[in-house]
Amino acid sequence: MKSYAYLFEGLTVQRVLVVTAVCAAATASVVWLFLNTYRDLLVSALCVGYASMVLFTMAGNIRQGRVPREVMQVGAIVIGSFVGTIVAGLVKGRDVRQMFAERLFGVLITMGLGIGFGCVVVAAYILREKHARDQALHHAAESERHQLAKNLLEAKLALMQAQIEPHFLFNTLANVQHLVETNPPEASRMLESLIQYLRAAMPQMREAYTNLGRELDMSRAFLDIHRVRMGTRLAYAIDVPDALKGRAFPPMMLITLVENAVKHGIDPSCEAGSITIRAAEDEGKLRVWVEDTGEGIKPKQGGGVGLANIRERLKALYGVSAKLVIEERAPHGVVASIEVPTGSAA
Repeated sequence: MKSYAYLFEGLTVQRVLVVTAVCAAATASVVWLFLNTYRDLLVSALCVGYASMVLFTMAGNIRQGRVPREVMQVGAIVIGSFVGTIVAGLVKGRDVRQMFAERLFGVLITMGLGIGFGCVVVAAYILREKHARDQALHHAAESERHQLAKNLLEAKLALMQAQIEPHFLFNTLANVQHLVETNPPEASRMLESLIQYLRAAMPQMREAYTNLGRELDMSRAFLDIHRVRMGTRLAYAIDVPDALKGRAFPPMMLITLVENAVKHGIDPSCEAGSITIRAAEDEGKLRVWVEDTGEGIKPKQGGGVGLANIRERLKALYGVSAKLVIEERAPHGVVASIEVPTGSAA
């Protein structure tokens, strides 16, 4: 018996109450056409309704693929109306043979009303079910579209991070090679700074988020490398409270600003210059500044792919909640800042 239990799945108390309400409303709408009492007609309507409901539920649960389910459910309403009419006659104490001989017209009317109201209810049910299926398909398609968009975004972010990985590695190694021949102690210092830089950079080049402390470690190693190369022409300071070093921060962005400050600010200048990194937190925003005393913003000067990628990545990661700002510094130099929503690194 348990093997057929699935046929009655969906036969809930709620469905029984709905059928009862429909039968009561249908009886009230046609009682004025007959000499029968409301109670007499309601008994017939309930017998037809319950029989149709049971057969309709079974038809919807039959596991076969030859006949469309909707066709089987309409057939169930027709059969249910017939069976329900017979059951109604028996409940009222009538003989079956008498029902189809002397009261055939009444039987046909009861069956016709049952089929008519039943088909209206089935049509509404089928339309609602079709709407639910369409909605489910729509949600599935939307979910798939969002997943594809997410995968595309992740791939795009990975490409951007790959593009902004510092290009100074080969130049640094060339400088180390030169210093090995001319100034071995300085070569050792530069190589040690390069190792520190790579140790800080490599684990997070493929991550979506890191923390500000790691980005500062990488920036410090980067600046140490260039300070060996540039000597007294470059000085730097990092003024960031310890409490902010654990804050979440997108990787490889701060180093891009530092690299731009060296490349476009201090390096082209004939005078010595300095770079200062600061950070502050206010009203749910973490803001990090890279300030240099170099050449300043020149016409048609830009950060190349670096600054463009920062803007694109900030937009992709935070929408309008984050921004990159580049400003002139008086009397000369540039202040570049990144502002992101505050969060703690994992």
